[in-house]
Amino acid sequence: MAKPNYSFEKRQREIAKKKQQEEKDARKREARDAAKPAPAAGSDTPPGGQPGTKGF
Repeated sequence: MAKPNYSFEKRQREIAKKKQQEEKDARKREARDAAKPAPAAGSDTPPGGQPGTKGF
């Protein structure tokens, strides 16, 4: 009977754990980005004025 290769099994568990953690981090990033408001299309204009007028 072949003896078990414990180092291989341990490495496979580590790889699975790392993959699971990366997926969890990706879900957290997506949730955080979804909660963040997106910038408006005309955000470079000053409030209440035309671009470049500086309120005059």
